[in-house]
Amino acid sequence: MTTPAPSAAPTLLEEPDWRERAAVHRARVERWTSPHRERRRRGEPHPVMDFLFTYYSLRPARLEQWQPGPGLLLRHGDELLVLPGHVRDGDHVRLDVRALPPRFVTTAAFVRDLLVATASRPARLSCFGLHEWAMVYRSDAPRHTAVPLRLGPAGTDAVVESLPVHCTHHDAYRFFTRAARPLNAIHPERADQVANEQPGCLHATMDLYKWAYKLAPATPAELLADCFALAVEVRELDMRASPYDLAGYGYSPIQIETPAGRAEYARAQADFARRATPLRRRLVELCEVLLTDR
Repeated sequence: MTTPAPSAAPTLLEEPDWRERAAVHRARVERWTSPHRERRRRGEPHPVMDFLFTYYSLRPARLEQWQPGPGLLLRHGDELLVLPGHVRDGDHVRLDVRALPPRFVTTAAFVRDLLVATASRPARLSCFGLHEWAMVYRSDAPRHTAVPLRLGPAGTDAVVESLPVHCTHHDAYRFFTRAARPLNAIHPERADQVANEQPGCLHATMDLYKWAYKLAPATPAELLADCFALAVEVRELDMRASPYDLAGYGYSPIQIETPAGRAEYARAQADFARRATPLRRRLVELCEVLLTDR
């Protein structure tokens, strides 16, 4: 799926066509939102999937909502007029970038600069997911108390001490334990995010979903769903390589304490960096539209 290209003459979608797109989008994301709602109803936490609905704050209902993005003209689309930036155009409704709240300029400028800078750097493939290990290093209170540490506390600490820790992502680093922070090769701050972000980082790839919903409702729903779908896969790798024993949830471990496990992790990391590239490009293109069409 691709982001519709903006043009002087928007593409007209008849009502059955855009409603079909909306139904396809909803069905696609309900694969994840429906189980999440059911688990929440039963009061059952999930150490892998909950992150995508809690750390990432977009509500399931908003993820399910279809929005056209730039360049589409919807016949009889009045129900979308409740979305910021959507205006009536004769018998049609479209996104008017100039009608978006002013905050979109600031957001789009930051996201563009961050993603362009990230794309300009080579991918680092040697972190081996140690950020999750550093979050429980020498701690009596692991973040996921419902699942055990696969190697136990002492074994987990030994892995952290035996490998170089080089996390470039501020929002991962800030959860490091006090004892783990001095072990990291750098000390990323929020102000350094544009200078530090690199495409091999799993969290930078998952964050494409965050930037997609931060730009919503200007983000085409198909792009939002593409970013979320990739974030799901990356989150699974992230936690399979973590110190937690998730066999009870159906996740086999990637044993980064071994050479074979580290090689497996690096291969998957490289593949995700490759797959994130076109999504990052589409988000940059969207930012350019939001900044130039005002």
